Amino acid sequence: MGIDTAFTHFPTLTTERLQLREIQPSDIEALFATFSDEEVMRYYGKLPHQSLAETQTWFQQLQERYTRREAIRWGIALKGEESIIGTCSFHHFGPDYHYTETGYDLNRTYWGRGIMTEAMSAVLSYGFHELAFHRIEAIIDIANEGSKNLLLKLGFAYEGMLRQRFYFNGQFEDEHYFSLLKDEWRGSF
Repeated sequence: MGIDTAFTHFPTLTTERLQLREIQPSDIEALFATFSDEEVMRYYGKLPHQSLAETQTWFQQLQERYTRREAIRWGIALKGEESIIGTCSFHHFGPDYHYTETGYDLNRTYWGRGIMTEAMSAVLSYGFHELAFHRIEAIIDIANEGSKNLLLKLGFAYEGMLRQRFYFNGQFEDEHYFSLLKDEWRGSF
């Protein structure tokens, strides 16, 4: 398959309970419900969205990044339902697409149900097996226990901290790096 196919036809992924699909203009309100929530955005590194127009602008940027082959971002929907409840992505691709960074978010209503573990398992399997990534990275705020626990559950290793590397909301914050190598990945979907 390879990375070219992922940017020619948007890859839809299916799991036991979920469908990960291309985000559409009709998803703006669902995205706003997630990205305007202060709890969801607490560790995101950006302020909560204040309007549907802000979410619309973000969506347009998302489409542009896909067109430029800079990112793939899936909308997460429960099987049989249209509304997306979160997203997950690959972005910051390395040279020759040997590595990438991943990120994710989930509407707070769905926290604690194993949804992100299921979604990210599908995304990681796709990345390693279909896109042939050798390494997938995640950068988080270490205070985000939910994200840290998710990464460890998925098999990521903690690599360390870059001190005061990220400037947000008037202060410098540390970035904490996790990674998963292809030969370490044991999951499937």
